[in-house]
Amino acid sequence: MTAPARPMTAPASGPAPLPRRRWVLDLTAVALLLLVPVIGFWPTFGGAGYLLPALGGLALGLAIAAIGARLRWGVLLVAAATLIGYFVFGTALAVPASGIGGVVPSLESLQQLAAGVITSWKQLLTTVAPVSVADGLGLVPFLLLLVAGVLSASLALRLRHAAWALLPATAALLAQIALGTPAPAAPLIEGVVFAVVAIAWLAVRAAWVPTTTVVSLGETGQASRAGARRRVAGGAAILAVAAVVGIAGGAVAAPASPRYILRDVVIPPFDIHDYASPLQSFRKYVRDDRTTTLFTVDDMPQNARVRLAVMDAYNGVVYNVADAGFGSSSAFSPARSNMSEAATGTRADVRITIGALQGAWLPDVGAVHTITFEGDRADTLRRAARYNEVTSTGLVTDPLATGDSYLLQTTLAAQPSDKALAKTPFAKVTIPKQRDVPQELATIAGKATADAATPIAQARALEKYLADGGYFSHGLEGEVWSLPGHGAARIATLLQSAQMVGDDEQYAVAMALMAGELGIPARVVMGFYPGEGETGSTFAATGDDLHAWVEVPFEGVGWVTFDPTPPKDHIPTDQATKPRTQPKPQVLQPPPPEQQPADEPPTVPADREKDDDDSKGSGILPVILAAAGIGVGSLAVLASPFVVIGALKSSRRRRRRDAARPADRITGGWDELKDRAVDYGVEVPRGATRADDAAVVGGAFGQPAVAVLARHADAQVWGPTEPSDAEVEQFWAHIDTTVDEMGQQRGFWRRLRARLSLRSLLAGTWAGRWLPGARRRARQNVKDAAAARPQEEKA
Repeated sequence: MTAPARPMTAPASGPAPLPRRRWVLDLTAVALLLLVPVIGFWPTFGGAGYLLPALGGLALGLAIAAIGARLRWGVLLVAAATLIGYFVFGTALAVPASGIGGVVPSLESLQQLAAGVITSWKQLLTTVAPVSVADGLGLVPFLLLLVAGVLSASLALRLRHAAWALLPATAALLAQIALGTPAPAAPLIEGVVFAVVAIAWLAVRAAWVPTTTVVSLGETGQASRAGARRRVAGGAAILAVAAVVGIAGGAVAAPASPRYILRDVVIPPFDIHDYASPLQSFRKYVRDDRTTTLFTVDDMPQNARVRLAVMDAYNGVVYNVADAGFGSSSAFSPARSNMSEAATGTRADVRITIGALQGAWLPDVGAVHTITFEGDRADTLRRAARYNEVTSTGLVTDPLATGDSYLLQTTLAAQPSDKALAKTPFAKVTIPKQRDVPQELATIAGKATADAATPIAQARALEKYLADGGYFSHGLEGEVWSLPGHGAARIATLLQSAQMVGDDEQYAVAMALMAGELGIPARVVMGFYPGEGETGSTFAATGDDLHAWVEVPFEGVGWVTFDPTPPKDHIPTDQATKPRTQPKPQVLQPPPPEQQPADEPPTVPADREKDDDDSKGSGILPVILAAAGIGVGSLAVLASPFVVIGALKSSRRRRRRDAARPADRITGGWDELKDRAVDYGVEVPRGATRADDAAVVGGAFGQPAVAVLARHADAQVWGPTEPSDAEVEQFWAHIDTTVDEMGQQRGFWRRLRARLSLRSLLAGTWAGRWLPGARRRARQNVKDAAAARPQEEKA
């Protein structure tokens, strides 16, 4: 017997893909792809504080894309939902400090969210990493992941080819790299994960697409199983190759290839040498503001000092902040809320209110963690504030003014005793080589420290030599003659006179220079502190409270304070200025006339060559900026339809209301009412009379007053005279009132859809004729309007 005949053909296809399975796959793949840039932000924020805004933005983006795909929303509604989600959830996820209870949006948080779309990117790039979420910088990962999540998931769920969804995901990864730090989080793992997830996702999606090959029914199962095995084996091979290539390529390229980021080419327009050394104004403050309140400190900690500036570079003319090549005292970066994290000591909250003090240097106490400005200029000062964590000093690029106030959260370090420092060596700190120092200082410093056996004993010996052997005088009226300044000639005169006479400016500089001649790192600090016997938590600083002192670093301890200035009551017996000894005839080398030295320290040329090499990378700035602007550009693209539609409708209304003839303005008002009804979905017949239009619109909204407006418009337009301006304004006022009532009937969401609707803009065009059911409903509305009109009105 012969076997029964089998059917000739049957379509060979795999199991039909389940919609739920497809949704789970696409959303999971997009989430895994976008987790790679989320991880990449870790070094930028220096911890897990950014994960809430980043993961929150990702989850919100996926949810909006899923709901939009489920409900078949168009691009306008998806964009609107993205904007609404950004402002509704942005407060709780990105800027909780500005919200009500950290969750509910407030006017301040909404303003911060709106401005952050533009300003947060620049603020992130101009803030030294690691940055803090508390400064509002969590907006960057929140916004980037929100936009990337919406775009990637929407493309994945709506398009047949999932590869299109890789474009916004890749753009988000590139933007994260451009906004990150030179040291990536885990480059090999990130690259491999992104590649493996992308390839696996595309492979599974391709396997789920039904095949169209025609085979024998009896061969269906065998062919399907063979095809499935081939696809699985091929996919596994591709994944293995991708992983090996990714790891090998990353291992080879990582050490040799530079990582170009925006932080390397976006340089804040700031140069510390644009601001003069405040030490040059020392005698001016003492002379002119001796009893003037320069600023007031509330809750002043006991034994604390107010720092104004720190100088560590001397050129024979002035003590100033070092050049940027030394990277310490000149490293002022924008103030943020996570400064001085390594500081230890006693925490304190201090409020400072500026009086007559002027200039850029910002008085502060201790190692500052946060600076909160108050008053009318709070925003201006917050943007202008910069802080140096190495020297614990700050300044504002917008000069201080009377009434400025700010709150400092700070830590005050305890000063160790000499006994505790007995065996502690000096710390190895890079200090610029002092230039044009009087040659006598090395000999004097050597004699002063001849008996000192330990580092702390050396520093104390220099301090004692000046404080005990010198006399105090500002050289003001009624005081012993004393020249101002701290140039080489003035310091040489001070140390070679029979009686050393000067004030804090000369003695602090003298000790720092003597320490430098012995190889001891030292710097000069200018600031304020209360005089002996002054108590209380409020300190009103005057010119008489201005001081200068010296700080020397000790290993594992930090900078220790030394006061080489004699007491104010240590007044010289006479004004003799003859030398203590009879030196050999010699001519003191005068300081150079120019402010900047002619030659540079040995390390500067190398640094400059490095800067020149770095500047070569600035040619890629346009490319990197384009990658960094993807997030902002995406949001702008999403919002652009709303702007365009609103602008077109506003322009149309303005043309109608500003028409040349008053009758045309009446006609324009009626057309505005019709168009608003069309945007609400009412099919108003074209070419009908105003009475027919009123019957349709009034019936749709239940407003008999529309018919009255129609008759009034006919009377004004067809009347014997032109309507007056007052009549036109009154007619438009009635139109606006009627439109508002129409919107109140429809509710918020219908009003929103009406504002974004294109129906009234497309009415009368070829595109408008193809709106769903437009022609059919228009014809039916004409018939209904005609039937609704009274017989006598028809006649």
